[in-house]
Amino acid sequence: MNFPPGPPPNMPPPPPHQGGKPPGQGGQVAAMALAGAMAFIVVNAIAGFFVLMVASSINDNTVSKALFGLMAVASAASAFVGGWLLIRRKKAAPKGFGLGLMIGWSLVTVFTAGLCTALNPELYTGVLGIGIGL
Repeated sequence: MNFPPGPPPNMPPPPPHQGGKPPGQGGQVAAMALAGAMAFIVVNAIAGFFVLMVASSINDNTVSKALFGLMAVASAASAFVGGWLLIRRKKAAPKGFGLGLMIGWSLVTVFTAGLCTALNPELYTGVLGIGIGL
C-alpha cells in the first residue's frame, strides 16, 4: 500500500511545546551576546577617542573633568540601561545582545583599568601623558 509523503494518516500529531523557553535558543543567545560585546567595544572605542581628543584640546580643567564624567555616565547607561531593556524582550536575540552590552562594558573596564570607560581618569595624565590637568 502506498501512503502519501508525511506521517501515516492514523498517527496523532506530536504534542505542542509545554511551558519554558522554546528549545534550541541557547546558541542564538550566546552568539548575540558575543555580538553585543563586540558592538560595545567598537562604539566605545570610537566615542572614547573622540572624547579624548576633545578633552586634550580644552584648556579648562573643570570642563575636561565634566566631559570625562559625562562619558563615564553615558558609557555605563548605554550598556546597563540599554542592556536591561533588551533583556526584558521575549525573543532570544535581543536578550543576548543586551547581555553582551553589559559584558562588553565589564570587559573593557577590567582590561583597561577603567581607562576606556572613563572610570579612572587619573591614568590619562600618568600613562598617556596628556596634560588635561585632572
